[in-house]
Amino acid sequence: MRVIAGEHKGRQLRPVPNRLTRPTTDKVKEALFQIIGPFFEGGQALDLFAGSGGLGIEAISRGIDHCVFVDKHPKAIQTIYDNVKALKLEEKTEVFRTDAFRAMKAAGKRDLSFDLIFLDPPYKKVSYEKLVEDINDHQLLKENGMIICEHDADEHLPEQLAGIPLFKHEIYGGTIAISIYQ
Repeated sequence: MRVIAGEHKGRQLRPVPNRLTRPTTDKVKEALFQIIGPFFEGGQALDLFAGSGGLGIEAISRGIDHCVFVDKHPKAIQTIYDNVKALKLEEKTEVFRTDAFRAMKAAGKRDLSFDLIFLDPPYKKVSYEKLVEDINDHQLLKENGMIICEHDADEHLPEQLAGIPLFKHEIYGGTIAISIYQ
């Protein structure tokens, strides 16, 4: 696992040391960022179910100002801290060990909103519809912001989630799908 482009291009990232987390492959990450914008001029990101933090770190490397990482697993949180520290990104990040729904509620109370929201929960264990409803309820997505859902290719996500239309859907390697809502 590595950072694909931007300020930290080529830097290695530590994976979470367990078999429960499946990091986004470099190929999928590269294709995803070609779709959502190869580079950014600032902005805020939220990486729910962050695992090693690879998607949020990639966004920062490409110009996002700040990213909030959320995961409930201690090994994932430690890995995110290690990766953030190795790249000296402490000033551009916040890391929370909590459930995604609690994190969204807390972000809403802080009046936070995001340009990019990455959703990569354990496949077929969490409802994307419920996640996006909570994003809407807490007003976490900025106008023209994007919600990026990584999911099993067999799982079909609808043309709209909580009133937000599907912008792009791609399948990679026959097993991983990315659905982007904007």
